[in-house]
Amino acid sequence: MTMTSLTASTAAARPSRLALRGDLLDFTGPPAWGGLDDPAVRFRPDHWLLIEDGRVAGVQAEAPDASWTCEDHRGRLILPGFIDTHVHCPQLDVIASYGTELLDWLNTYTFPAERRYADPAVARAGAERFLDALLAHGTTSAMVFPTVHKVAAETLFEAGRARGMRLLTGKVLMDRHAPDGLRDDVEQARRDCEDLISRFHGQDRLGYAVTVRFAPTSTPAQLAMAGALCRQDASLYMQTHVAENRAEVEWVAKLFPEARSYLDVYDRVGLLHERAVLAHGIWLDAQDRAVVAERGAQVAFCPSSNLFLGSGLFDWVAAREAGFTVSLASDVGGGTSLSTQRTLGDAYKVQALAGRRLTAWAGLHAATLGAAQGLGLSHEIGHFGVGTLADVCIWDWACGPVAEARFAVARELHEKVFAWMTLSDERNLAAAYVAGVARYRRPGAAPVPPHP
Repeated sequence: MTMTSLTASTAAARPSRLALRGDLLDFTGPPAWGGLDDPAVRFRPDHWLLIEDGRVAGVQAEAPDASWTCEDHRGRLILPGFIDTHVHCPQLDVIASYGTELLDWLNTYTFPAERRYADPAVARAGAERFLDALLAHGTTSAMVFPTVHKVAAETLFEAGRARGMRLLTGKVLMDRHAPDGLRDDVEQARRDCEDLISRFHGQDRLGYAVTVRFAPTSTPAQLAMAGALCRQDASLYMQTHVAENRAEVEWVAKLFPEARSYLDVYDRVGLLHERAVLAHGIWLDAQDRAVVAERGAQVAFCPSSNLFLGSGLFDWVAAREAGFTVSLASDVGGGTSLSTQRTLGDAYKVQALAGRRLTAWAGLHAATLGAAQGLGLSHEIGHFGVGTLADVCIWDWACGPVAEARFAVARELHEKVFAWMTLSDERNLAAAYVAGVARYRRPGAAPVPPHP
């Protein structure tokens, strides 16, 4: 546990009625691409967010009565907790590793780090460290890759449950092209998945994701088994990687010559469906994009990782035109930060290289309501609608003299929010709540003292 994290044993008890005051920002729908004044943006400055028994009970301008526990964060920005749709728990150990592209990076850094998670003590400590780090960066929900080891998924589920988080994960499937200690086999993997599904899927705020590492590390038999699991239970999620790197795409073409494309490898076995999340998708063609839309799947855009590993530039506009959801993902450890704002800053740069401009609205929507809708969870997370669980983060608008000076001269709302998105990071986070429970507080970031 870090100094600022509040785990299950140390988190403040949840008041039955909690009111948070600040500048509330969320979305009621998808913003148009490029629009700075958009009706889907819901901004309510200096309002009170009312939370009752862990759920949003309403929003009002006037101060609530004495039956509410009030926290006055006036002058701070209040957002729904961020949703990271693709991130690797064990790869905190290899974040910021120098010098290789995807396939070499996996063999040199990632696989050795993941092998250590066969040890239950390592897996447990890693899961707790990882989830506390997510919370300290303002991420309250995530779809996560553990490792091939069953215990790595178990400990991640248990740590997520202890923190009350919305967590989607599952044992990684890899039965070939991986080193000793990181391979499973089809039948044992199936039994492990079925046991984990029976124990964790749909329990508390946990969901099971059939987790195919990527096509090269699963035999056709294992891919077929994974597809069968998805067909047996339509409530299961599926996560994998697709078309991240050109060398990877070429390898897949040699391994699966019968498939039309990398994406088709998954489609043939039933892995593409409404709860499928495909990381990267840089090198998909127009036909692939049409298939993603038809199946109702989504792509997790990982701009920081794509830049760091030199994988390529994702075409967000083409994805929107095809009609499928694009959510935002840190992809740590290929990505270099768990901060959604830093990831969004890289997303802006990737799109700018193609002559497009990503607004703060489109970016933040993809990390909140858009991701929630893509995962089928907008009834629970991603916005401040009445009845949603109160996953809420409170942010300083500016930290440090540069950001403070920029904010002071910013004029209209988008300019202010875009400056915040570009210049802020986890240091701006004052507090993070999960279902109304404070799970993170920055030292010295107390609410405004009450007036005498």
